[in-house]
Amino acid sequence: MLPFHRAAADDFAAVNQRILDQLHSDVPLVENIGHYLVEAGGKRLRPLLVLLCARAVGYKGADHIDLAAIIEFIHTATLLHDDVVDTSDRRRGRLTANAKWGNAPAVLVGDFLYSRAFQMMVALQNMEIMAILSETTNTIAEGEVQQLVNAGDPAVSEENYFTVIHKKTGALFEAACETAAVLAGCPPQQREALKHYGRALGLAFQLVDDALDYRGNPEELGKNVGDDLAEGKPTLPLIYTMANGSKAQAALVREAIEQRSSAKLAEIVEAIESCGALEYTMERARAAADEAKNRLAFLPEGDQKTALLQLASFAVERST
Repeated sequence: MLPFHRAAADDFAAVNQRILDQLHSDVPLVENIGHYLVEAGGKRLRPLLVLLCARAVGYKGADHIDLAAIIEFIHTATLLHDDVVDTSDRRRGRLTANAKWGNAPAVLVGDFLYSRAFQMMVALQNMEIMAILSETTNTIAEGEVQQLVNAGDPAVSEENYFTVIHKKTGALFEAACETAAVLAGCPPQQREALKHYGRALGLAFQLVDDALDYRGNPEELGKNVGDDLAEGKPTLPLIYTMANGSKAQAALVREAIEQRSSAKLAEIVEAIESCGALEYTMERARAAADEAKNRLAFLPEGDQKTALLQLASFAVERST
C-alpha cells in the first residue's frame, strides 16, 4: 500500500470487496477473467481519487464506494479492449487476458464490465453522475479511435497528441474527481477545481508513462520497453525528437513510426535522450502535476488533501 492509499484504507478495502461482489456472473468465464484482472493488483488510482475527493470535501455517505467500483470497472474494460487492439501480451508483469484466453473472450468480458458499470450507475439514481460518465466513456472511445488513426503516422502534432492523451487517460481521472464532487453536493467552483485537478493529474501520469516507455525497467514496468514504438505510436518523446533532433535523428524516428518497428530501439533511445526529448516530456509532466496541486488550494488541511498532493508528486517521481 502506497502512502496515499492509507488516507482511504477502510474505504479502499470496501471498494475491493464491492468489485468482487459485482463480478458475479452465471457464466464462469466472465468470473474467471474478472478475478484474474482484479488479482493482478495495480494502484487503482481512479477509484482512489473518488474516495479521497469525496472525503476531502466532507462527504459522509456510502455511495462513493459504488462510484469508485464503477470507475474501476470502466477503466478495466478499457484496458481489456486496449490490449486486444494493441495485441499486447503483458500487463503488470503477467499475461494479458487476450494472451491467456484469446481476443474474443477479452473483448466480451470488457463489454460485460462496461454494462455492469452502467447497471451500478442506474442504482445510484443520480442523473448528473450518469451524464458525466456516459460522456466520459464516449470520450475514451474517441481517444482510442484517434490513437488507432495516429498509429504509423509521423506527422501527428503535439497538439493532436495532447488531445488524445486527455481523451484516453485524463478524461477518466477528471470524471472520477468531478463525480465525487457531484456526489458530495459541492458548489460549482469546488466541483470545477476537483475536475481540473483530475484532468491535470491524468495528463501527468500519461506523460510519465510515455517517457518510461523509453527509460523504464521492463521488470518494474511489467511490460516491454519500446512497446509504443513497435505499435507505431507517435508519443511526445518521438514528436519532440522529430521536431528538434538532427535530420538523421528525425529520419530514424520517422521511419520507425511508419514501419511500426522497434528494431532500432537502442539508437532511438539514444536520439531522444541526446536531444532532450525525455526531459521535455518530464517538464510537461511536472507542469501538469504542479497545476493539479494548485487546484487543491480550496480544500481544508487533512489526510485526504495530503494524499491528493502526494499523488501529484508520485505521478512524476515514480519509476513504474
